[in-house]
Amino acid sequence: MDTNALFRLDGRIALITGGSRGIGRMIAEGFVAQGAKVYVSSRKAEACEETAAALGENCIALPHDISTVAGCRALADDLAARESGLDILVNNAGAAWGEPFETFPEKGWDKVMDLNVKSPFFLTQALHGLLKAGGSADRPAKVINITSIDGQRLNPWETYSYHASKSALIYLTKRMAARLVRDHINVTSIAPGAFASDMNKAARDHGDAVSKAIPARRIGTDEDMAGTAIYLASRAGDYVIGDTITVDGGLVNASLGGSIDG
Repeated sequence: MDTNALFRLDGRIALITGGSRGIGRMIAEGFVAQGAKVYVSSRKAEACEETAAALGENCIALPHDISTVAGCRALADDLAARESGLDILVNNAGAAWGEPFETFPEKGWDKVMDLNVKSPFFLTQALHGLLKAGGSADRPAKVINITSIDGQRLNPWETYSYHASKSALIYLTKRMAARLVRDHINVTSIAPGAFASDMNKAARDHGDAVSKAIPARRIGTDEDMAGTAIYLASRAGDYVIGDTITVDGGLVNASLGGSIDG
């Protein structure tokens, strides 16, 4: 057993949506360090270029807006013009919207559901051919959906469409896994808890306060997220299919509820 190579990604081609910042960038940095060639994509070309420059020659900017099916197909076509196969797809791009129940708008529903649920499905569909070309019985291709603990538990905020979208993506991961495994494509998801990012401003700006509610007593680090993604993307995770790995310091599965007297 060569455990030194177990987590390596040498020669693997990866695409990470929302890869220019936050959790996507954490994963991109980890993949590059393990030897992968990584394409980072987001709406903002400048942010993609900055990340690619920072992570080195094995990181390539490929900016696209995947909030529509047409955008998903355009990104897939662009990648197909550059690569004959895809080994790892990380569906990380996402959006959130918080507003009181009484005034929660349709645009806040549609924006979040489209990017968080619709886009991962249709981008994976558009890349199906490349993923099949990248996968084999001995070395399956990987699709890793970035979900959230907010798909497993409630947060204190009125983020109705975000809760619904992340719950949906966790279950969609299972359904996609059941279909794509026959093509040697393994689908899994990661449900992050508190990681500092532009989307999770509470963890970014008030990490010490947020940590008090987490059993591990800290927010997540870049290494925590990269390590989980590397595990799923590498040979080490080849037998994990359809599952969601919760990376949250124990908030979902190791928190004690309060007692109710009377």
